[in-house]
Amino acid sequence: MTDSEMKDRRKYKRLPIELHLEVDEVFKQDHIVIKDLNASVSVTDISRSGIGFISEGSLPLGYYFRGRINLGDGDFFYVVLQIVRAHISENSYKIYGAEFVGLAPFLADKVDKYEKKMNRGEIKLEDHPASNP
Repeated sequence: MTDSEMKDRRKYKRLPIELHLEVDEVFKQDHIVIKDLNASVSVTDISRSGIGFISEGSLPLGYYFRGRINLGDGDFFYVVLQIVRAHISENSYKIYGAEFVGLAPFLADKVDKYEKKMNRGEIKLEDHPASNP
């Protein structure tokens, strides 16, 4: 599938973002928990429905993790994400997609506000704060 075909399938626009998360554990709804992962995650994009990220660690598809999304200027929210996509890039990075689970509309609206700030030039990625859980 080409990049343009993938973009056509997406419900929400992906926005570039620079965030860092630490994933210590992942879990499934049936009480299966994998602990002590200590996987560093670099978030590369965000939309109203989820995030794209890169990790050197291996994370299982279908599992969930918690994170803190920091959009800058003190604007952040806590989320539960489900890992829904994974593939290996040409340079051996593990690239993942994760969807927000049960995200309230007013929190998803924060992503829209982030986009508006980007469009007005109020956010520069090199100045963006890192996010820590």
